[in-house]
Amino acid sequence: MLTWVIYDIASNKTRNNIIKKCKNAGLYRVQKSVFLGDIESNKFDELKLELDSIIDKDNDSVYVFTMTKAELNKAGLLGQAFDKELVTDEIISKFF
Repeated sequence: MLTWVIYDIASNKTRNNIIKKCKNAGLYRVQKSVFLGDIESNKFDELKLELDSIIDKDNDSVYVFTMTKAELNKAGLLGQAFDKELVTDEIISKFF
């Protein structure tokens, strides 16, 4: 399932840990605080638990949600959809 992780993290150490966990789960960075990828449902649940365990719930926010490929194709992308230095061709091909 296509999975988005969008975050606003106060601590550099925690932010770097979030980035590492997203990459290890098979997600690709599409913006500085946004990851997207196609992962299995058990990996989705595992990632949510891992991220929940490392954030500061009083200062940080993390959105983790899924989207179908049909919903993604309907999404409106304005301006520069992705920073091309931060994303792989695999994700770009899902949009175009």
